[in-house]
This record gives sequence, C-alpha cells and structure tokens, in this order.
Amino acid sequence: MQKYLLLIACSIMMFSCKKDDYSLNTNIQPVAKLTAPLDNKYIKLQPTTSATVSFEWDQARAEDGSLVLYEVAFDKENGDFSNPVAKYASDGGGVQNKLTLSHKDLNSIAGKAGIASLATGKLKWTVLASKGYNIQKAAESKLIEVERPNGFAEIPTDVYLTGEATEAGAELGNALKMKSTAPGVYEIYTSLKNGKYHFTNRNTGTPTTYSISGTAVKEAGESEQTKGTKVYRIRLDFNNAAANVTEITSIGLWFAPLNKFLFEINYAGHSTWSAKGQPIEFKQESWGRDERYKFRIATVDADGNAGSEWIGSSNADNSRPTSSTPLSFWELRPIANNDQWNYCYKFAAEADNKNCDINLYFYTDKNYTHEVIVK
Repeated sequence: MQKYLLLIACSIMMFSCKKDDYSLNTNIQPVAKLTAPLDNKYIKLQPTTSATVSFEWDQARAEDGSLVLYEVAFDKENGDFSNPVAKYASDGGGVQNKLTLSHKDLNSIAGKAGIASLATGKLKWTVLASKGYNIQKAAESKLIEVERPNGFAEIPTDVYLTGEATEAGAELGNALKMKSTAPGVYEIYTSLKNGKYHFTNRNTGTPTTYSISGTAVKEAGESEQTKGTKVYRIRLDFNNAAANVTEITSIGLWFAPLNKFLFEINYAGHSTWSAKGQPIEFKQESWGRDERYKFRIATVDADGNAGSEWIGSSNADNSRPTSSTPLSFWELRPIANNDQWNYCYKFAAEADNKNCDINLYFYTDKNYTHEVIVK
C-alpha cells in the first residue's frame, strides 16, 4: 500500500511541475528611448555601395528577466505604424537592440513610402519589442530624411523583352531573357519590327513591367518601334534608370594581314550573325602564312551618329587553334582601339584556301562567342 501511495504522490508532484513549466509571463516594458540616428538626420543614399546606417535604442525590459525580441518598423512621415511600409528584425536574429541597415534597403523602403527617384523625403521609424504574443511599440518614434539617387529602389533579378515588335512576339511565356552584364545592368542583341514592346521582371504571372522613354528606363508603359525592322543592342541600367538603344548596321570580319575587311556578316535572327561559304586565304609572308582576324561592329546611336566598336580575343596574341583549344578562345571581347594586329584570333590551319561559315552568337545565357566551320 505504501508503494502505491508513493507513486500517487510522485504523479501529483510531476503534474504540479508541468503546470508550473507551462506558465508564461509575457509582461514587458516597451523601449523608452531611441538613441540613433538623431531625429531628422539627413542621409544621402548610395545604394550601389556598401554604406549602412545603424539604428539603436534602449533595451526593453521583460518582467521575468528573460529574452526580448526587436523589430524596427518604418512608415511614411505621417504614418502611425498601423500598416508600416517595412519591418526588419534587429541584428543577431532580433536579439540585439541595434539594426544595421544598408543604403540599398533604405532606398527600397523610401520607394515603398512614395519618395521618388532623385527626390528627398522623410521616413518615420520606431521599435517593436515582443515577448511571446505581447508586442509593445516604443514610447517614441523618430524621423530620418533621405535623398534618393536616380534609379530603381527594387532592381529586378531578371529582365525579359516582350511585345509584338520583338522576335518572340507578345506571348509572355516566349519573352526573350536579357543578359546580366553587371549588377542591375542588362542587355540583349536582337531585332525589332514596327510595333510595341516592353520589358518585364519575369515571364509568368503578372510581372512588373518597364519601358524606355528617351534615354531613361521607367516602370510601366510601352515603347514603340516605328523605323521598320532593325537590329539593336538594348542596354538597361536599373541602378541609374538609364537606357541605351544602339542600332547595329553591320558586323565585318577584319583580316589583319591585308589591313581590310574581307566581308560582312549578316544578322540571322535570334541574336546570331552568320556568313556562309566565305573563302579564306591566308597571306604569305617571308616567315610563313598569316591568318589573324577580328571583328568590327558598325553602329548608329540614338541621335543618328555613326560609330564603330571592335570585338576580338581576350589575348593580345594567339596561336592557331586546334581540337584541344579551350572554348574560351572563341569568346568575343570588347577591344578598346582599332589597332591592326593586337587582340586578333587566328584561323585554324585547315581553313587556309577553304570556304568557311562564320557564326557569331550573342546569346544571353552564356558568354558571347563565335565559330568557324571549314567546309
């Protein structure tokens, strides 16, 4: 009997302990003071740099001395934080009474608060302290004044070209993906025919759309091609909202030994230029046969000014390619000047006195490159 009484007593004690374990004191005192930055501090945002702003405040106090979590809430200048434009957990996963926020994030918050590019406006901020389900807003809020640069607060991860004027048509699922050449910068080599076109941040659902207005890229709207079918390089820089549309009138193969162009390479669609069955003959020199070549792109800018750009090898000098030459040999790289000899490729030995196909590929999913097919 004593054994059973002992078991009952232990059960009662365990139940009492479990009941105590599940009691939770969520009482906290809210943050009393925001300490940094100073009220109405002016910040010129530089979102393309590593610049940051530190938001700091006094600790909130839990009645039972346990851990308190923090979020910093941002709102419009006249907002009341009932529907803040953004909230961020503090450093250390919400534990520290400090938030280190990048200028890039602040630029995004400013955009959400309705502060336009190149404009100056104010953001209100405060701290939300929480323990369990109990969330307490700080006893005060402060303002920061931010000046936004030109450009987009939210830079798209991907950019697509679509519309009736494009090679892929107006079906969103067929939109042409642009090449990312630097953070926030995208380009594509393609043709446009008469009609409307625009850009999107994805090729499914209801994407954000962009258009070109003069030399600027802006959100929403449509661009229109009215000059007939032409080939272009389109570059969009979302960091400073800049657009550059360059017409490509021709690409020529420059044969260095003769100091002249051998032939033009025609646009074949889908970001490809092609010349079929072109005769290639090396130049006989006292030391051997010379086979060096590169390419020139003839351009017309938005103001109608003609120009040229050179593309060639990443190496100032090369050996003739063989079957073991790496694919990087044929990659197309911009060349700063029109020097006759430097940064030329070399034809393979078997191309001498043969007809060749020359294909240039400006595909957006890989490095730009070319190939020579000996017939």
